[in-house]
Amino acid sequence: MAGTFSQLLLHIVFSTEGRSPWIKGEISERLYSYIGGIVRVEGGVLYDVGGSVDHVHLYVRWRPSASVSDLVRTIKMRSSKWIHETFPGARAFAWQEGYSVFSVSKSQEAAVKRYIANQQQHHKKEDFSGELLRILKAHQVEVDERYVFD
Repeated sequence: MAGTFSQLLLHIVFSTEGRSPWIKGEISERLYSYIGGIVRVEGGVLYDVGGSVDHVHLYVRWRPSASVSDLVRTIKMRSSKWIHETFPGARAFAWQEGYSVFSVSKSQEAAVKRYIANQQQHHKKEDFSGELLRILKAHQVEVDERYVFD
């Protein structure tokens, strides 16, 4: 075969440290665009981003020549530094240590985008902890709930 062809679509979810409500107002408006720039520079495509005050959801097309863990580490490191430099009142901001990632079939793209777009409405009924446990269960990821959150 003459080249590498891929369609690696990922739904990535991670929270602020301790699920503190940092991602609101101007921070959220600017953070989502900033994360898109990071993904682009790293060779991926950010199709959608959203979340709530304490976590983000990313729908990303990623490249096969790099690990997902490197992408998430880079997003967290650069965005955290940017938040500290851009918003003096957010010096205590931090991301949680871990993340969740799920493969997405192209046929489910519209559902994932709709899910991300409806985060604000969704979180009027369910907190991040419940949401993440539900997503993990839906993807049949076996976890011990005692160790999912910090």
